[in-house]
Amino acid sequence: MKEILKLNEISPLVKNVFLDKYDMVAESANPEAIILRSFKMHGYTLPQSVKCIGRAGAGTNNIPCEEYGDNGIVVFNTPGANANAVKELVVSALFLASRGICEGNAWANTLVDGEKTIAEQVEKGKKNFGGNEILGKTLGIFGLGAIGRKVAAAAKDLGMKVVGYDPFYNGECEAEIVSQEELYKVSDYITFHVPLLDTTRGMVNASTIATMKDGVKILNFSRGEIVNNADILSAIKQGKVAKYVNDFPCAELINQKNVVCLPHLGASTEEAEDNCAVMVAEQIVDFIENGNIKNSVNYPNVSLDGKFNYKALILFNADKISASDILDDKEYEAVSSAVRKNKGAILVGMEKDTDFNKEGILKVYKF
Repeated sequence: MKEILKLNEISPLVKNVFLDKYDMVAESANPEAIILRSFKMHGYTLPQSVKCIGRAGAGTNNIPCEEYGDNGIVVFNTPGANANAVKELVVSALFLASRGICEGNAWANTLVDGEKTIAEQVEKGKKNFGGNEILGKTLGIFGLGAIGRKVAAAAKDLGMKVVGYDPFYNGECEAEIVSQEELYKVSDYITFHVPLLDTTRGMVNASTIATMKDGVKILNFSRGEIVNNADILSAIKQGKVAKYVNDFPCAELINQKNVVCLPHLGASTEEAEDNCAVMVAEQIVDFIENGNIKNSVNYPNVSLDGKFNYKALILFNADKISASDILDDKEYEAVSSAVRKNKGAILVGMEKDTDFNKEGILKVYKF
């Protein structure tokens, strides 16, 4: 039985995918694959037997994807599997940003009966925790992936006007598509749903905040690093930002007025953890058994249907060699090939076993 090494606790539902072919274990000297959630793999000594890594979640900042790609190791994630869980938390954050719910709860927990009863103190003090309704307000959604689109639909159902911006998405969406500048200009609330990249790190800063409406409420359920904490705290003190609700507590943000820090609850539901685990387990099995690549973050998607005497997956450096050069003078029955940035993948079905050993090829897997 082949072993799948788990680096975090994983939903037991993956057993329905692995069946009796794979054993998910906490220790292994020669695992076929690794499955994990938040374990930090930077600096981790990877067993040489590992063919692929499955992240049960969307973000892969805890995995050195480029390094692994250079060594022919495919890294998968599970886009969309936790989208509903995050959407529900974002909707709750709209209310947390609008009314003094967290502050009111903290204050209420300090009350004791004394000269005045708790009920009397509540009647006098509740005015300190008022707020506004979201009905009729404008929500700006920066990033219209699986989560952003679900948030758009939910907000519209709640009676909000919804605008959105995403330079990489042009499909159907409940949000009115606007420019980045327009989104900042018209939104009463702005929620961010973007990956952490060099281009998004610190994207919410003094400069961008200055273009937003006075009293804007900002929600961050992407990554903490997309927001410049010093700048947003300054904007809160100046009254430019009314509230900042985020899922990424840190020393700078905790116990700050008009900042609500949640303990990274975005995907922390039983359903989301199950969905992510099952989805990535299916991708791992499909890769190991068939060579199909789906939802990889460091290689393009390739897949082949049908039965062949032999199949080979060739992973290569597209800066050094092309798919046509690799397949030149080779006999094959079917092929699926693609390139993503500088990484290429070829999945080929053949009648006879064939060797692939040209310079620029990073790894060859046979099935």
